[in-house]
Amino acid sequence: MVSGLGLLLANGCAGSSLQDSLQADPQLQDRPVFSDEASDETPETAVKPEPDPTADPAAADETSPANNTADTSRPGTTAQLEQVPDDLRPYVQNWLALGLVEQANGSSSSATTPDFQPNQPITRGDFAQWLLAANNKFYQDTPAKRIRPSTSSATPTFQDVPSSHRHFAAIQGLAEAGIIPSAKTGNATAVNFRPEAPLTRETLVLWKVPLDTRAALPTANAEAVTTAWGFQDTAQVEPLALRAVLADHQNGDFANIRRAFGFTTLFQPQKGVTQAEAAAALWRFGDQTEGISAADLLGRPSPQSGSPESANPTNSL
Repeated sequence: MVSGLGLLLANGCAGSSLQDSLQADPQLQDRPVFSDEASDETPETAVKPEPDPTADPAAADETSPANNTADTSRPGTTAQLEQVPDDLRPYVQNWLALGLVEQANGSSSSATTPDFQPNQPITRGDFAQWLLAANNKFYQDTPAKRIRPSTSSATPTFQDVPSSHRHFAAIQGLAEAGIIPSAKTGNATAVNFRPEAPLTRETLVLWKVPLDTRAALPTANAEAVTTAWGFQDTAQVEPLALRAVLADHQNGDFANIRRAFGFTTLFQPQKGVTQAEAAAALWRFGDQTEGISAADLLGRPSPQSGSPESANPTNSL
């Protein structure tokens, strides 16, 4: 999945960090995704109070990742999990158990090792494919929340993602849904997608949070984000991503940043995201009060059981 990226880093970035090789994303420089221009909301009023520190989402969610294990019968799965950092392993276990990696790659076979390299960077194109596949898997019983993959007959939104590209259906579908910033959302400079470039932390949050909130992102500036998160490097976050970063904070302990990157006072917005971190971010969709996790999906009765509950998505609080 990331062999092309590995060769690029080996040949062009020797002696330098991955972060130094990342370029500014033109998609982050213009109009925000899910913008609400008519809103009078200020950054200060957009910051919600801190969640109750006594509330334990893992305790409230009876199917937290620690209580679920992956299907390690598939070849190579155990070896892959051994490479995953301890804090991320429960999320990755659920992720692999759902078969989302194979689904995103267009493979239906469970007899082969998933093309998953937990500590390697994930590309923008691969994450777009994962994001669409995960969203539609989690909301398979809720058509109104699914995203339609594009068809090959659609006019490409990005010059470097033609209809023949392996991720065209996902990238084009997300762009047409307004999840990925493009000329369609008023971002005139976003003419290229750069599918093989590393996904950055701020871009992960920018694309994922709208699928959690399903609402306009709050007004935000660097001061509001610094107040909410306490990041020392907020000034390095692109203006468009600031709104998503602030909205993610309002998700409390379910924030993607907390789940994927842990506690930190440095967001490092241009740092590359690993495949394990991406899986952790996609482990749950929803806001602070209502959502669905990979653990919820694994805990559902099978459709063959005939249970009426198998047709309804569950919530993890």
